[in-house]
Amino acid sequence: MTTSNTLTVDQLMMVLKRRFEDNSHRHSGLIWVQVEKRLSKNPSKFKTLLQMELTGGEPDVVTLDPKTDKILFMDCSPQSPKNRRSVCYDQSAWDSRKELKPKAGNALSLSETMGATLLTEDQYLLLQSVDDVDTTSSSWILTPKSIRSLGGALFGDKRFGRAFIFHNGAESYYAERGFRTALEI
Repeated sequence: MTTSNTLTVDQLMMVLKRRFEDNSHRHSGLIWVQVEKRLSKNPSKFKTLLQMELTGGEPDVVTLDPKTDKILFMDCSPQSPKNRRSVCYDQSAWDSRKELKPKAGNALSLSETMGATLLTEDQYLLLQSVDDVDTTSSSWILTPKSIRSLGGALFGDKRFGRAFIFHNGAESYYAERGFRTALEI
């Protein structure tokens, strides 16, 4: 995962604000002041948002969860972030490969290092309902233990105007498959 610490907190806030204003369809009913207030009370979240931004995720607010009262940022880049591709699902999958291990690592560990989580299936489908993403790429999503214990992992993409959730061996990796993250604030 390639990153470069080139944005200050103020610059990141300007990028996030501009993206928020340019994509109001993602978060109807929310105004930037609400987000800015939440962010200023949680300065530790800037590091994660910076990593999401610098690795190509283009984070933006997608919803305010009425149950938890948390604002949810997701990677909204049109395709799976380029700086997060060619990774297998988790460390166990990476360890199981005898040869040709993905150099970039694995999606689960990298997302945790960023301070974020992989999108759940519901979050991924929510994102697909507000924007057409992964139309030429795909993204690993958080996989239930019942599937992972059998060696599989889930990923999603959008083809033919429809979002799909598929399965693959967790140790697999492809040039066009990466991962998307979420951050609650």
